Amino acid sequence: MTSVTDSVIFGNILSTPECAAIWSDKTRTKYYLDFEASLAKVQADLGIIPEEAAAAICAHCRLELYDWDELRTQTERIGYPVLPVVKQLVKMANESAPGKNLGGWAHWGATTQDVTDTATSLQLRDTFALVSSSLDTIVNHLRTLAEKHKHTPMAARSNLQQAVPQTLGFKLARLLSTFARHRTRLCSLQSRIFLLEFSGAAGTLATLPSALALNCQSRLAAALSLTVPQIAWHTERDNIAEAGSFLALLSSTCAKFATDVSLLMQTEIDEVREPYGPERGSSSTMPQKRNPIGSAYVAACAATARQLSSALLGAVVADHERSTGPCEVEWIVLPQLCCLAHAALRHTADMLAGLEVRPDAMAHNLEITAGGVVSEAVMMGVAERMGRQVAHDLVYELCAKAREEARPLAEVLVEDGRVGLSKEEAERLCDPENYLGLSVEMTERVLRETAEMTRS
Repeated sequence: MTSVTDSVIFGNILSTPECAAIWSDKTRTKYYLDFEASLAKVQADLGIIPEEAAAAICAHCRLELYDWDELRTQTERIGYPVLPVVKQLVKMANESAPGKNLGGWAHWGATTQDVTDTATSLQLRDTFALVSSSLDTIVNHLRTLAEKHKHTPMAARSNLQQAVPQTLGFKLARLLSTFARHRTRLCSLQSRIFLLEFSGAAGTLATLPSALALNCQSRLAAALSLTVPQIAWHTERDNIAEAGSFLALLSSTCAKFATDVSLLMQTEIDEVREPYGPERGSSSTMPQKRNPIGSAYVAACAATARQLSSALLGAVVADHERSTGPCEVEWIVLPQLCCLAHAALRHTADMLAGLEVRPDAMAHNLEITAGGVVSEAVMMGVAERMGRQVAHDLVYELCAKAREEARPLAEVLVEDGRVGLSKEEAERLCDPENYLGLSVEMTERVLRETAEMTRS
């Protein structure tokens, strides 16, 4: 094993079979051949190369015809994987009609970088189809949970301390809103990422007849279902870096959710739990444990994705019209980054699908401060009579007293004449369910807007 995508043990945990297949040698080489076949067809239609040559080229752009040992040997010798493919293609096309040199019309006007970049665009397109599907699944799960728990009270946390009450639906709606923004980002960046590269040696298409060159480029893009480039992008790698940054950002959102799940699974809190499975997250020595293993996988995937995406930003700094080194960084980084990001999404979707919510534990935890969790409500309730800062300092003092004496805050408030609250008023202000703010309304707004996005 040199990468988790190659691992028999970790391949389905820190990668996914579907994404790993996209970034395999076979798929990449298939896309090289798709480029060559589509180019030959388009150029024959335009009269740039003979019809007979295009037919011979297309007939031999089939993956099963290629000698993989020869491809490996030639790639090691030459340094790039495209020319070894083209050499075998030319040879087979020539042998199909001896003496006609039909293979000599293959790869006409193209350069290695054209084929490599186009294949990368096609692999990213396939990857982002997986990402889009996973995003839809996550959004649907979040919508279901947010709707179900929009009235379920729980403690919000600030600096790992209880802050004020909120609802679980509100907490999940914030995450839902974030994933909805990611889906918007995904839609907007597709035209910049799913981009054809066909520009020739230095990007000027000088080898083709000037009257036909751009038409050839446009038709080739259509044949491969890619966007026509405004200009060559051999060493303008912002599109690749943007794809990597998006995947890092998306997986980091998954990690934010995973972090919250891990914290809420702590024994002393126990408000949610990852989905149960026999021995899932069990310890080798402590039988009572149920570790947040899915959350751990997501965190690891996201942390590595962020590191890998920074390498793609470095690859943007390419020299002149054809770079010396930065492009090869993408060969190393993109397969791992895409597989890690898809794995993070898959684990997130699985956790949401079976998330165990414990409303009783949430209600219990809201009571452990004996009213302290709504001290802001008390402060604002008396602030109109004495000013906010004076009220803040007074309630702070009384919260400390209630905590030290292990007494309910409402009781301490009623006893202190400076506050001026009746027992009924104090109990009302100290009830967490009376201080949920607009948790429900905001959750419903997110649910409405994400429903509209789904329909559109």
